[in-house]
Amino acid sequence: MGKLLSSWRRQLVGTFSNNSETIPEWELELANGTDPGYYGPDSAVWAVHGSMTTIIAGIRALLLQALHPGAMAGVRDYSNYKEDPLGRLAGTIRWIFTVTYGDTTAARSASNWVLRLHERVRGTYEDAAGTVRPYSANDPELARWVHLAFTDAFLTSHMEFGGPIPGGPDQYVAEWATAGELMQIENPPRDLAGLRKQMAAFDPELRSSPTVEEVVHFLRHPPLPKNQLIGYRVLFAGAVASLEPRHRELLGLKEPTIGPFKLPVHGPVKLVLRVIRFGLGNMGPSERSARERIARLEAAQR
Repeated sequence: MGKLLSSWRRQLVGTFSNNSETIPEWELELANGTDPGYYGPDSAVWAVHGSMTTIIAGIRALLLQALHPGAMAGVRDYSNYKEDPLGRLAGTIRWIFTVTYGDTTAARSASNWVLRLHERVRGTYEDAAGTVRPYSANDPELARWVHLAFTDAFLTSHMEFGGPIPGGPDQYVAEWATAGELMQIENPPRDLAGLRKQMAAFDPELRSSPTVEEVVHFLRHPPLPKNQLIGYRVLFAGAVASLEPRHRELLGLKEPTIGPFKLPVHGPVKLVLRVIRFGLGNMGPSERSARERIARLEAAQR
């Protein structure tokens, strides 16, 4: 039993660290730095990003991002998510956790690194009206949609399946606006109403397509170890249930039902998240490193 549990934990950790057998060096390096960072232990961002609900948020964010044909074109033309899904996941996690837990220099450096990577991601796509348009991953409006999708996914997933947020939803949106600014987004939303308003403004541009269907199929059936698939299906159902009906319809997804009755997802989702928390531990290495840095800085000021 002990060996089986250890093997399961290794596989679970590997899913989020690109199959690394040790803690990635970049997470340990977050203990370095000269300031507490943009956030801290009492922030709304730490409460949300330190929760297991980020797993659901990741699924939800990818589904939402896929609905913008410009963002989807970049995935189609440049992403290797089918061949290396764990590598792509690990790269996204690295940026989010560095901005969340790193000092301000690390957060800016990570964001600038992503911006440089995005410089080569450009091409053309057909918009919802059938017009061929150019795109660039650093285009201000495409970058805004990605930021909105991430913010909405992380916040909504936590509101649905997580615990309390210090300062409430408005505080989280206001704090995470800093991440948007690091990605050169002007006037990111700073409260929940602003987030909803900016997202609604994109509605005319969102559309379904064969490429979107491919992404949805991949997210429904990812190449995970067999012992993780049942739990993943529960989390996927939770992500789908948390979507706005208009987005769910465009994605061709429906809430799980038996006949005319909706299946409850909250209980099963929370159970799976507790199991994952048991496997990964109560505190991730990024947060642990950040706390070490903050404690060192506080001790130096005494």
